[in-house]
Amino acid sequence: MSSPAKIIVLDRDGVINVDSRDYIKTVDEWRPIPGSIEAIAALSKSGYRIAVATNQSGIGRGLYDELALAQMHGKMQDLVEAAGGTIHTVCYCPHTPQTDCRCRKPGTGLLEQIANEMNASLTGCLFVGDSLKDMQAAIAFAMQPILVRTGNGEKTERQLDELGVDVPVYDSLADVAADQIDSGSS
Repeated sequence: MSSPAKIIVLDRDGVINVDSRDYIKTVDEWRPIPGSIEAIAALSKSGYRIAVATNQSGIGRGLYDELALAQMHGKMQDLVEAAGGTIHTVCYCPHTPQTDCRCRKPGTGLLEQIANEMNASLTGCLFVGDSLKDMQAAIAFAMQPILVRTGNGEKTERQLDELGVDVPVYDSLADVAADQIDSGSS
């Protein structure tokens, strides 16, 4: 696999859109976190290839189906494109935690799928998430984890010592994007 200049992987719920303990089940319930769509567009315009890796156990729980999920992801893609950006791929795990699959974060199956679809190594690339599972998946796949305080991020920030690695923390995806674009780092 060739290694691209810049790839960033994003968790969805709590990073791009407002999360809910009751799950995001419809396209109408899917609402972007203020500044997140613009942040993705800005990263895209600055040369990043964007991927989304998201656990969607609501499918396995029977709360919504893959058509509803496709509509949510279509809305997300449309908003990003309207802002001038592109999301290159969206990968999701439909399984419940009890399934013990490889794709559900903190497993690395979604990251393997992204690497294959993008024909690139994700080693050293950024993974932005709001949960300990996101951070664990990033570390297991030799990526650089970044925590945002949106979604479950404030709770997760108190658990970072468990990881034993340095994890940069930002208030939001918009702050991550501004820092990455300003520093020109990958």
